[in-house]
Amino acid sequence: MYKPLAVLAACAVMLGACTKVDQTQSGGRHAWTRPGHLVIGAAGEEPDTLNKLFANTDAADQIAQFISEPLFRYGPSGEYLPAAATEEPTLQNGGISKDQHTVTLHIRKGMKWSDGAPYDGRDLVFTWKAVMNPRNNTRLTTGWDDIASMDLPDPYTVIVHLKKPYGGIMGIFACGGAGYPPLPAHLLEKLPDLNHAPYNSKPISSGPFVLTAWNHGSSLELAANPLYWRGKPGLDRVTYRIIPSADTLFTLLQTHDVDLFDSVTEGQIDRLKSLNGFSVTKRLIANLRRLQFNTAKPQLSDPRVRRAIGEAIDWDRINDTIYHGYNQRAATDIFPLSWAAPTGITPMKRDLADAQRLLDAAGWTRAAGGVRAKDGVPLSFSVSTTVSKPANIQAELQMMQDLRAAGVQLEVKNYQTSLLFAQTGPIYTGKYDSEFTIETQGPDPDNEGLWSGKMIPPHGANASWLNDPVLTQASHDANLTMDRAKRKVLYQRQADRIHELTPAVFLYWQNSFTAVNTDLKNWKPASYISDYWNCWEWTI
Repeated sequence: MYKPLAVLAACAVMLGACTKVDQTQSGGRHAWTRPGHLVIGAAGEEPDTLNKLFANTDAADQIAQFISEPLFRYGPSGEYLPAAATEEPTLQNGGISKDQHTVTLHIRKGMKWSDGAPYDGRDLVFTWKAVMNPRNNTRLTTGWDDIASMDLPDPYTVIVHLKKPYGGIMGIFACGGAGYPPLPAHLLEKLPDLNHAPYNSKPISSGPFVLTAWNHGSSLELAANPLYWRGKPGLDRVTYRIIPSADTLFTLLQTHDVDLFDSVTEGQIDRLKSLNGFSVTKRLIANLRRLQFNTAKPQLSDPRVRRAIGEAIDWDRINDTIYHGYNQRAATDIFPLSWAAPTGITPMKRDLADAQRLLDAAGWTRAAGGVRAKDGVPLSFSVSTTVSKPANIQAELQMMQDLRAAGVQLEVKNYQTSLLFAQTGPIYTGKYDSEFTIETQGPDPDNEGLWSGKMIPPHGANASWLNDPVLTQASHDANLTMDRAKRKVLYQRQADRIHELTPAVFLYWQNSFTAVNTDLKNWKPASYISDYWNCWEWTI
């Protein structure tokens, strides 16, 4: 799931000037600023692993921006920026063959891993083999499994031979979805599998920073990588602090113990105006909050039931009150600023009368106590989210109340992030009923891994367990061409089918508000994957 994209308009805005007099030192810097040392506050979670092959958490994506150099990074609007590769292959420059079966990648010369070993095309070839190694518990193989072979005429040229044209091929060489940065072949290629490799928690670096310490539950400490190919980064150190409570994190902003709070929670946005010494940026980002169903569960297998659940809940009220109206209601799972954004589909609205009609038609009738039942089985299911954000739990309670009016019983069953999204956790083993979580999208609309019947875990990330031939075919066909016009038609067909079957109800696309120490320079927030895409340029 996650790369060429129509250019998005940058929308950084100030929410209000500081009203207090800043304490500054002689150089104009705030007295509390730590020169060369940036402290980032992250609410609620730490990485589940630092090997992207196995990572399921957003925190892992963020840390990867510091310690890994993919072939391409994404710019603020989802554009490809050559990184370890010297240019983006296209049909126009010949990097993609006319039959779309061959992609030639030119790897930058002179790059090194932080241990001094060369970083080149051999690492990319090894990474493809590692992704496809059946012994590895790779999170997603989408795209990588479309590669028939890789030729390495020299260490700086990789010729990728595809089994068939794949419209999202460039995305796997970037840093979202099934995109994995190259792994160090010289360290890992002799291991039978990487599942328990020491590298997963103590990686060497190809990126602008190196990991110096991972204090579990507390922080990750990073230092400038002197061997980074662009030169020494502008910062000497980065501390990524893990703060379980968003309220605690906001207090740390006020006391200037952290310099940056990315994606401030909705309940705190109004309070940002009172901060002294911070600027605030706002940007619509490709983070989609939705209620996704496990359609393999008997009580949720009927699309009429799933649609009724969606119509019984007042999503507008949840968005406007619990999330304070800061986010944009969602209608499909493709980012609304994408070139592939579907049309003619509106966000789910509450319609209790129609929900009752659908449940009646599906054979679920009112029983004693008001809960509907069918063949003596009550219409009851659970919802799961992460415990780090109080608003999500409040939303679950509102869902519970709304569904009770329709005769549906909802149970809350929440988890720590690392457990909920673990490969052996409830979502990817199917041991859940519904999940109220965020899906992070990438610039390419390829979402075959999310909806194809061939991508049901452990073969992919289709955790809805929906095996629908129309969705499977449409999501597959959309990747058989690099022609955007043809792909857009197929994504519209896919969106219409998802709307019909309701494997998920889409709540909102997130507007991200970030508080940043005004002494931090070159902060450029992005719509996709990470605001840390240019971290080597930062100075403070």
